[in-house]
Amino acid sequence: MENQIDQLPPDAATQARFIQANLPAQGLFSGHDWRISPTPFHLGPELAKDLERLGRVLLQFNKAVNRLYRLSLEGKQPRWVAEWLDQGKPAGLLELQRAAAFKNEWPRVIRPDLLLTDDGLTVTELDSVPGGIGLTAWLTQTYSRMGQAVLGGANGMLQGFAGIFGNAPQVHLVISEEAATYRPEMQWLAEQLDPQRFHVRDAAFQDFAEGDAVYRFFELFDTANVPNAATLFQKAREQHLRLTPPPKPIFEEKMLFALLWNRHLRGYWRQELGEGFLKRLLELVPYTWLIDPTPLPAQGAFPQLDLTDWTQLKNLSQRERDLILKVSGFSPKAWGARGVFLGNDLSQADWAAAVDSAIAGFGHSPSVLQRFKKPRLVDFQWFDFATNQVVPMPGRVRLCPYYFVTGDGDAARANLGGVLATVCPADKKIIHGMTEAIFAPAAI
Repeated sequence: MENQIDQLPPDAATQARFIQANLPAQGLFSGHDWRISPTPFHLGPELAKDLERLGRVLLQFNKAVNRLYRLSLEGKQPRWVAEWLDQGKPAGLLELQRAAAFKNEWPRVIRPDLLLTDDGLTVTELDSVPGGIGLTAWLTQTYSRMGQAVLGGANGMLQGFAGIFGNAPQVHLVISEEAATYRPEMQWLAEQLDPQRFHVRDAAFQDFAEGDAVYRFFELFDTANVPNAATLFQKAREQHLRLTPPPKPIFEEKMLFALLWNRHLRGYWRQELGEGFLKRLLELVPYTWLIDPTPLPAQGAFPQLDLTDWTQLKNLSQRERDLILKVSGFSPKAWGARGVFLGNDLSQADWAAAVDSAIAGFGHSPSVLQRFKKPRLVDFQWFDFATNQVVPMPGRVRLCPYYFVTGDGDAARANLGGVLATVCPADKKIIHGMTEAIFAPAAI
C-alpha cells in the first residue's frame, strides 16, 4: 500500500482532470455520480485536532452503551432502557445481542455525521455500518498524489480498515442487495488491500473457513433478506470466525442520543465516560427525545419543549419547528435521507402527519425528535468538465470522519483513517450524498 506522490498539477483544470482520470473503471457507487472539486476541503488546525481526538470519545460512548444495555437487562439500571432498545426487534436478534460471545463486542468502524454550524460541530448520528469507506480511501489516496495533506494520510483509510481484522487469513466483505450501491467501492477496496485475502461476497456465499473474518455490510433490519446471515451469526457466536459489526441492533439506533440526554441516566454517563468526555458529547449532540407515547403524570412535561403530550407537537408554528423527526433504527427508512422530516421545511399538514406516524410507530419502529442546527454556509467549488471552468458553490457541509477500532477491552483504540466532506448546495435542507453534492477529502 505504498503511495507515489506525484507533482502537484499546475492548475485547477489539470487537477480536476487528474482526479477524473483516476476514477476506477467500474466506478465507486453503482448508478451514482457526484461533483469533483480540484482541491480538498480545508480545515483549520484546531478543527483537525478536534477530529483526531473525537474517536476516543465515541469509542468510550459505544462501550458505555453496551454496558448500559446489559445492566438494564440485569435490573442494575432502569429496565426501560432495554425495553426502548428492544422495541420491534425479532426474538432471534435479541438472543444474539445478549449472547456471551458478543458481550464485549462493539462496531470496529465508527462514523459520525458532523455538521459545521455557527456554534461549531454538531453530531447528528453515529453510523456503525457506513458506506463511503472505499470512496474516502480512493479520495484520500488520489488527492494525496497531488501533494495535498489530507487528514489520515494517503493510506490511512486502507490501513485502518485492514487493521480491524487482525491476522485473519481471509476477510469476506458480505454485501446485501439493499447495500448493492456500495459494492463497487468495496470491490476497489479489496483489490487495493490484497485480492488474495479480501473478497467481496454476496448474500448467498456460505464457504467460510475456521478463523476467517467477516465484514457485515448490511443493516440488521435486512437480515431476513440475507440468506447467509444465519450461518454468519452462528459461526461468529461459536467463535469460528470474527464478525464486525457484531449482530447487536443497539448500535444501529439513533435513540442512543436520547439516552445520553435523559436526566435519569446522567450519573451513569458521568461514571462511564468521565466528566470531560460527557461534557464534550453534550456540547456536540443536539438535544434528542424518544417519541414514547406513554402518558405523563399530570404535572409532567417533556424537558426543553414544555409539551405534555406528543400530539401537541403538531400544533407548533413553523418558526417553533426547528426540529427534525427521524426513524430511530431497524427499518428500511432509517438510513440515508429516508424517514427524516425537517419541521420548518414542511407544511402544517405534512408535519402533523409525520408526528402521527412517529407516535403510532413506537411499538414496532420508534422515532426520535432532535433539535435541528442549521449548517453554516461555506464557500467551495467544483469543476464543470463541459465548460472547462471552476464553478464557485456556496454550500453546507457534512464531515464524516472514519475511526477504525483495533485491540480489545481496555486496549481498544479508535484511529482516524480519513474524513469525507460532503458539500451540498446552500438551498438543500438536508445534507446527503446527492448528485449535486461535492465529495472531497478533508485536509489541513
